[in-house]
Amino acid sequence: MAPWRLTIFDTLDSTSEFCRARAEQGEAEGLAVMARLQERGRGSHGRQWVSIPGNLFLSVLLRPNGRARDGGLWSLLAGVAAAEAVEGLLPDRATLTLKWPNDLLLSGRKLAGILIDSAADSAGALEWLVIGVGMNLAAAPDVPGRETACLATVAAPENVAELVLARLAHWRALQAEQGFAPVREAWLARAAPVGAPMIFTERSAECVRGSFAGLAEDGSLRLRTGGLLREFAVGEVSLRAED
Repeated sequence: MAPWRLTIFDTLDSTSEFCRARAEQGEAEGLAVMARLQERGRGSHGRQWVSIPGNLFLSVLLRPNGRARDGGLWSLLAGVAAAEAVEGLLPDRATLTLKWPNDLLLSGRKLAGILIDSAADSAGALEWLVIGVGMNLAAAPDVPGRETACLATVAAPENVAELVLARLAHWRALQAEQGFAPVREAWLARAAPVGAPMIFTERSAECVRGSFAGLAEDGSLRLRTGGLLREFAVGEVSLRAED
C-alpha cells in the first residue's frame, strides 16, 4: 500500500467519522487521522469513547479487496498491530493480551479498543474500511462496569500513532500476500489459552458460558459449551468465570 498520509488535529468530533466522510468522497487508501481530543468519540456497540488529553485517538482508511462480512478479521489484524506497537513500552510484555473481538488488555483491564466501520457494494464486496484505535496512554478513563488501564508512560500520542501505523502497514501487506491465516495465528498467540473459561453475550442478551476453543477461519469465536462446539460472529466476551 502507499505510505500513510497522517494528519493530526487538535480537536475532532471523531477520527473515524472524519475518515468515513472522506471514504464516501472517494479518498484513496492510506489516509490516517489522529486527534489530540475527540468530542464525540465512539466505541463498539454504540458506546461513547471517553476522551482524555494525552491518550491516543487514531483512525485509518483502507480499501482492501474482500467481503464486507470479513470485517471482523480486520479487527483482529488491528489488535495484533496495536499490541505489537506498544509492547516494547511495557516492562513485561506478557501483561498485554488480546480479547475477542476488539480489545487490548493490560493485566486484565482494558487498555485499548478497536472500532471497525465499512461499506459494501451491491455484491457484498468491501468498498472501504475504517479502523479506529483508541488507547489509554496517559490516563485510564472511569467507565461504569469496566476495569480500565493506561500505559502510565510519557509516550507522546503522535509517537505511538507512528508505531501503530508501521505495524498496520506490515500486517496489511502480509494479509494481502498470505491472507488472514498469519493474522489469526498472531492473534491467538496473545489471547487467552484454549480452555480458559468465558462468558459470551449475544445481541439478544443471552449469556453462554463455556471455554475458549480458538477462532474459526473467518475470525468467529469458538466456544465449547455443554459438550458442543459453537461459533459466534457478533457479541461480547467476559473472561471472568464468576460473572
